[in-house]
Amino acid sequence: MSASPALHAFTGYGVELEYMIVDRQTLSVLPVADELLRQAAGARVEEVARGKFGWSNELALHVVELKNARPDPALAPLPAAFQSEVLAINELLESQGARLMPTAMHPWMEPLAETRLWPHDDACIYKTYDRIFGCKAHGWSNLQSMQLNLPFSGDAEFSRLHAAIRLVLPILPALAASSPFAEGRSTGFMDFRMESYRTHQAKVLSTIGQVIPDTVTRRAEYRSKVMAPIYRDILPFDPDGVLRHEWLNARGAIPRFERNAIEIRVIDVQECPQADLAIAAVTSAVVKALYQGEWSPLAMQQAIGTDALVAILHACIRDAEQAVIDDAGYLQLMAFPGRLCTAGELWRHLMEAAPTFDYRQWHEPLDVMLERGPLARRIVRAVGPDGSKARLQTVYRELCECLATGRMFVD
Repeated sequence: MSASPALHAFTGYGVELEYMIVDRQTLSVLPVADELLRQAAGARVEEVARGKFGWSNELALHVVELKNARPDPALAPLPAAFQSEVLAINELLESQGARLMPTAMHPWMEPLAETRLWPHDDACIYKTYDRIFGCKAHGWSNLQSMQLNLPFSGDAEFSRLHAAIRLVLPILPALAASSPFAEGRSTGFMDFRMESYRTHQAKVLSTIGQVIPDTVTRRAEYRSKVMAPIYRDILPFDPDGVLRHEWLNARGAIPRFERNAIEIRVIDVQECPQADLAIAAVTSAVVKALYQGEWSPLAMQQAIGTDALVAILHACIRDAEQAVIDDAGYLQLMAFPGRLCTAGELWRHLMEAAPTFDYRQWHEPLDVMLERGPLARRIVRAVGPDGSKARLQTVYRELCECLATGRMFVD
């Protein structure tokens, strides 16, 4: 999302989708994002402007990001528009023997051997990250997410939006997990991207904390309590200040003050844009209900401890929709009529209870997610007990077709 005047909460939506570029035949990662962007722009660039959309590079040379360049007032038109961008990219990649692959992690990539960092223009940023943290690893070069940007205007909106997002973050992997395999084997986690991500910047712990942010009530407080320690702690590793920017903050939701939005970062990318945007829609609706105090007042939302939310997050990273939530205080904040449930049951409740959410508009992808489980669960069932590379290739080839044609993956 580019810089723009401050919008009021829920008057605009910014969506970023990251995809792997893979060999059309072998499906192994193919580090040609720079050639893709050069082919699209006719020159060596880091970003291609295509009307309301943009394509851009990421840290790894096999990843490309698609985004709506400015906030859209509604999410409903975006699945078809993003799907058109996917089609355009795949058409360009065909000449390079490549295609896009969905899901949040490549299932057999070995980052230490296969990672190639972006070598052009802003390469100094990626080299600095690599020198400090070591980017040839899961959590760095093998992770693809959807980032959802929700705007705010002023301290009051920031405070309410931050509190609401903070409550929703822990359960997002239950709906969006799509990364059960890594380096050719089952990881035991439905969301191994997030399991890898939550410690990837632990060398400078203030840059990521526990992923779930602590409560803050004002923008100035965030700058003093979160950003100032980050910049202080990174200084011995980065004396030239290459990384002294808001994006060094790697929490699960980060305020982007230069564009007056909070960016949600814990959502795995799905098999096609209609699935991604359905998750964006229900996430936004649940956040809005909390923001408006439909289920609990702001003071109660801000009072819940970070450790309690982190425990729920870890359970959902491991077990997704089957994670058991037995924190009665948290369930009370979500107006759940009980003291214990699975994360899947909680999502069903939230979809029914969110006043502004129109399930009918998004029923096709959400029916699959609720009835068959998140994409990770469906992938695990499709791969079955075999788990061989050949079986993984078969399943992930079908996932590539889902992305190319804009349809849901049903195991």
